[in-house]
Amino acid sequence: MKKIVLSLFFSLLVSLNLFSSPMKSFYDFKMKTLDGKEIDFSTFKNKKIVIVNVASKCGYTPQYEGLETLYKAHKDKLIILGFPANDFGKQEPGTNDEIMNFCQKNYGVTFLMFEKITVKGENQHPLYQWLTKKEQNGWNDESPKWNFWKFLINEKGELVKVFNSDVEPLSKELLTEIEK
Repeated sequence: MKKIVLSLFFSLLVSLNLFSSPMKSFYDFKMKTLDGKEIDFSTFKNKKIVIVNVASKCGYTPQYEGLETLYKAHKDKLIILGFPANDFGKQEPGTNDEIMNFCQKNYGVTFLMFEKITVKGENQHPLYQWLTKKEQNGWNDESPKWNFWKFLINEKGELVKVFNSDVEPLSKELLTEIEK
């Protein structure tokens, strides 16, 4: 009986998140760029950040141009982080080197591009778990529905807005949020 009570008590503590580790901060992440350089996200403090899952064989791929223009126009206060993913229609089949070459050759991308990851499903990368699980980010439970889904992080490292693939990088909707 004592074991059953203890087991129920432990289960209650777990369900109330009283045994879980504190919520991970956006600034706790460290990830590798396409060329293998590790980037500590704490270096992004006091800047707004747009996180976008990208693919080179997608109808939205021309958004790279708008993302680059947005980055160049606001790089004093904005960081853009691109995350290649092959999760939607297998539209990012390339290696990290192939992706890097494609982005530089076709769009002159200078914003940070990271190693290919999984942004949804069973093998979802921890960063995308943070972005899409309200227990971790405070309010959002929505995962990307397609390539070029955008997440906006404020200067304090808080997720503040999610934009679907149809929202162009230079849209009034996104620019208004960045200029706040």
